Amino acid sequence: MKKFVILGGGYGGLTVAKELLEKEKDLPSDTVIMLIDRMPYQGLKTEYYALATGTVSDLDIRVAFPEDPRIVLKYGDVTEISLENKHIKLNDEETITYDWLVVALGCTDKYHGIVGAETYSTSIQSLAQTRKTYQMINDVKPYGQVSIVGGGLSGVEVASELRESRPDLNIRVIDRGPSILSAFPGKLQSYVSEWFTEHDVEMLSFISLTRLEQGIMWDKETTPIYTDATVWTAGIQPVKLVQDLPVPKDSQGRVILNNYHQIPTFPEVYVVGDCASLPFSPSAQAAEAQGKQVVDVITAIWNGKTPQLGQIKLKGVLGSLGKKAGFGMMGSRAIMGRVPRVLKSGVLWMSKHHFG
Repeated sequence: MKKFVILGGGYGGLTVAKELLEKEKDLPSDTVIMLIDRMPYQGLKTEYYALATGTVSDLDIRVAFPEDPRIVLKYGDVTEISLENKHIKLNDEETITYDWLVVALGCTDKYHGIVGAETYSTSIQSLAQTRKTYQMINDVKPYGQVSIVGGGLSGVEVASELRESRPDLNIRVIDRGPSILSAFPGKLQSYVSEWFTEHDVEMLSFISLTRLEQGIMWDKETTPIYTDATVWTAGIQPVKLVQDLPVPKDSQGRVILNNYHQIPTFPEVYVVGDCASLPFSPSAQAAEAQGKQVVDVITAIWNGKTPQLGQIKLKGVLGSLGKKAGFGMMGSRAIMGRVPRVLKSGVLWMSKHHFG
């Protein structure tokens, strides 16, 4: 029996599994699908900010894995990937061989060499880390200070959601650039900045953190910034397992692939999501689109055909400002207010009900 092994049940990995099951006629009778994840369900990562701030429960952002006789679900931590030997190790004990492999293990925080950042801040990169972040924020006493490092999409969503969840707290967003949401148009930056000002969220720009200690962050080693809790949203990188793979990577540490999402020297191995070097920023939407193309490639190969892939086209990006307002980009058009927030809720509903 041949094995098609998928590492990671997030947006990309789960899309591969679901698409393969839907293309039943293309799945060879001698091939089994194996999905490996540390958790028995998908956590909707785009909503971790809400779990961290206490506005949704854990159950609200879980999606069940498919139950199907053609797929084997295994749970545990992947501790080794051997491309040469075509096997992975689970929990440092079980060795699992593969004929085809999809690496969809996601990302971890990038601390940019800042001393103490990993030790004295918390994260929303995994469900386990997000639960700890919720507990830490929940333990901050009224009038305490919560600092969010990183003024990108995740940082903005954490800050705004926390403002609705804990109106008693002092909240600030810290960024090394001149403005929050620096990757977005100025009109959208201004809208979100005005929302923050109206809702008493402090914004600190041009901050160059050099060190974190318990309760203190140091700007340029000379200016202390005091805090009761610090949430890190200032960059991501592939997980260490992928960082350690002996294959070419781009400047962000993501694996360089061919046009079929394969590692060129190991064409039986596909990489999707945050670990893949793509011409656009990592996102759930990109991971799902890439996952669909991986299935197109492998089913074409199984049928003795040459894969035909089009260019991945992303529909846009949406962000929330609490439960009543939002912002986003649809193509080159900036949208703000109630509509993008409603659209984001619709996307969440579709993800929870397996509509992609």
